Amino acid sequence: MKLTVKSVSKLKGKVRLPASKSYSIRAFMIAACGGQSVIKHSSNCDDALVSMRVAQQLGAKIKASAQRSYNVDARVQKAAASVIRVRESGTVLRFVLPLLALHEKSFQVVGQGTLVGRPNTFLNQALRKMGVDIKGQGTKESVPIHVRGGKLKGGEVSIDGSLSSQFISALLITAPRLSQDLNLTLTGKKLVSTDYITMTLQVLKKAGIDIQKQSPRSYKVKAGQKFKGLKNFTVPSDYGLAAFLLAAGALVDSNIKLDGHLKDDLVQADGHIVPLLRKMGVRFQKTNTSIHIKGPFNLKGGQFSLKDCPDLVPIMSVLALFAKGKTRLYNIQHARAKESDRISDLRKELLKIGADVRETKNELIIVPQPCYKENVELDPHKDHRLAMSFAVLGLKLGVTIKDIECTHKSYPDFVRDFRTIGARVSKSKI
Repeated sequence: MKLTVKSVSKLKGKVRLPASKSYSIRAFMIAACGGQSVIKHSSNCDDALVSMRVAQQLGAKIKASAQRSYNVDARVQKAAASVIRVRESGTVLRFVLPLLALHEKSFQVVGQGTLVGRPNTFLNQALRKMGVDIKGQGTKESVPIHVRGGKLKGGEVSIDGSLSSQFISALLITAPRLSQDLNLTLTGKKLVSTDYITMTLQVLKKAGIDIQKQSPRSYKVKAGQKFKGLKNFTVPSDYGLAAFLLAAGALVDSNIKLDGHLKDDLVQADGHIVPLLRKMGVRFQKTNTSIHIKGPFNLKGGQFSLKDCPDLVPIMSVLALFAKGKTRLYNIQHARAKESDRISDLRKELLKIGADVRETKNELIIVPQPCYKENVELDPHKDHRLAMSFAVLGLKLGVTIKDIECTHKSYPDFVRDFRTIGARVSKSKI
């Protein structure tokens, strides 16, 4: 389906923010490791639903208790399937690989769409060193991936942390169930997305797991720990998805209220959107239950490191188009290994509207122009975050976006909520 977004002069409305995709996935995968859990306010996005199904395939019994709330019983664990389908979820793929190695049988992990070709080499190399017979497709070791047994052991293990934090989180989730302590060392020139590791550690702690962070590059995990379940775990609202609605409010005459679970006791990598927007000159009122924004604002360009929040690259790029002065987004090389190449693919599409966007291996440089082409058709390259960013751009210029259904990966109600705040949108078949 295509989505046509027409330019608007005013936005107004109230939206209930969706739950965090990242925390929903962590909650289901960690709940599947043992004990009893109640997961409340879970995301209904495709990736979160995949994590729930994979948790069931790992042996957890899951029962819906209320709207988007689930009881998870993982006191008895036995992997129920030999083929594990993770669809397009890179997080679920990485998390499940070491967990499968705990079971004495062979598995095939298959994926589809944008997951095909995404790299898993660093994780698979580490698992082989830990005693697992595992192999993916090609030099990137992409899906399908075969886990043919072996004995997963701890000891001294190193893994490159310069491409994805998901590899590290995967090992930290599995390590407490090993029979040997794990001393994990992170290598690589720069560690990226470290807030996501913190997110994993916070959920593990709620499940009764103790992991000792000895330095930014070193973790010690005691073997034989018992997962006690998450008891009552409320998934927070997703700052990364709120970013699109906040950006809309910053660009257009607006009065928008976003309600949700916004208490900041649980770290979110995309929570960086709050200081990033404020640095650009955006003002809003935030409490533990809502964000209220009245725009528009005179945006300021500048230099922004997105090392720990690569998912914000697309929407920050759109905001930069309308800022005063040049914007440099740097430390973003790992954004190339997402659902799309979020540097080259994003630049390619923005050039269609006449933007001045330059790229290097590790950055985007955006110089605002006095005017842009209107009503252009843009291709999000099946990347949900590009699609939603282009929708925000459409509020200013009018755009048509291909494959808008890719937003279901993280925000299935995006079009509905976008319309709720006053966006003029319509769908049509390709």
